[in-house]
Amino acid sequence: MRYTLRQLEVFLTVARLGSVSRAARELGLSQSATSSGLADLERQFDLQLFDRLGKRLRLSARGAALRARADAVLEQARDLERGLADQTVEDRLRVGATLTIGNYVAVPLVARFLRARPDLALNLEVANTVEIARQVANFELDVGLVEGEVEHPDLETLPWRDDQLVVFCGAGHPFARKRALTDADLRSAPWIVREPGSGTRQAFDRAMVGLLPQLRVALTLGQTEAIKRAVEAGLGLGCVSRIALEDAFDRGTLKPCRVPHRDFRRRFYFLLHRRKHRGALVERWLDFCREAGSSIV
Repeated sequence: MRYTLRQLEVFLTVARLGSVSRAARELGLSQSATSSGLADLERQFDLQLFDRLGKRLRLSARGAALRARADAVLEQARDLERGLADQTVEDRLRVGATLTIGNYVAVPLVARFLRARPDLALNLEVANTVEIARQVANFELDVGLVEGEVEHPDLETLPWRDDQLVVFCGAGHPFARKRALTDADLRSAPWIVREPGSGTRQAFDRAMVGLLPQLRVALTLGQTEAIKRAVEAGLGLGCVSRIALEDAFDRGTLKPCRVPHRDFRRRFYFLLHRRKHRGALVERWLDFCREAGSSIV
């Protein structure tokens, strides 16, 4: 074999971080040892894995084509190491979740999963859809749980479960007493909405097609809880996932608004890298999430 696992580890870490010095710090190596490992791999096979842009490295076309296979080899080697060590080395699962899923669904899922696998090292990253997609594409996450639709040549989306957005207002708002809202009502009210790049904003924009240019967006906020507080304070209408609103509806601090002529249905998805090795642990996590379905909210 003309390459070593350490060379693959150096290659993949530099690809993820875009810098030899940062890769060296993460791997606990000297910068010269990291550079030598990468240079040796390129020299042995007479290929260029990176384009050099000053101090910044960017994957070449050949490097990008080989990255997923190198990652699969390294993951399989780690699986073998765990088997040889009789599972004394912790399994690791890196999960990303978009904000609604992360704050209202993923934590109870993780808690239940860890009760069955207390030996597991599970990292949960919470960010908006664009950021989770970036991290899955960059091999920083094993699987993403996302609200938004993602179009990326390296990423695969698999349906997970259904969800629905709800238009809502404060308990003292005049719309709280209306049986249903018309488009004229929607145009007349100020709105507090999620930021572009979030799955919730994507679903909201789709539901409001034909009406968007006429809506008055008073505030754009990056957190669902902040939107709920702003709506409670009487600053306008909001529209977020029903799973984020059930507690406030039960308390009576927020009220749902019926908008029957608009479609607020959407889906949650699993997000995976098409070429990344999908080990047994990732498959168990996907099966667990499917079986949990809507029972955890």
